[in-house]
Amino acid sequence: QVQFVESGGGSVSSGGSLRLSCRASGYVPSGVCWGWFRQPPGKEREGVAAIDQRRITTYTNSSRGRFTISQDSAKRTLYLQMNTLNPEDTAMYYCAATRYAPACYPLLPARFYDWGQGTQVTVSS
Repeated sequence: QVQFVESGGGSVSSGGSLRLSCRASGYVPSGVCWGWFRQPPGKEREGVAAIDQRRITTYTNSSRGRFTISQDSAKRTLYLQMNTLNPEDTAMYYCAATRYAPACYPLLPARFYDWGQGTQVTVSS
């Protein structure tokens, strides 16, 4: 079973940037989709971005154009570069992966497993 540990969160002002990392340990299966999700205060968890084994990326309307997902397989690490942050991006950010399912779409939390503890991102206006 894979374990994920997220890092890189923090507090920034509106318009700022952050780079999140998600390091995997344990058994990391191939042929799956790795994804970033977030859970704003008082709201449900939602998809942010994902990448499959062919390096094909998926973004949501809220992240497209501002966020970039990437993966370093040698380091077993997933990244999320977040630019032009705004207060609506304030949330706990998590990474997870599908099981036995290579497709990233639909980017729904119910399709992903092995959630990390998350890293908090706070954007002030």
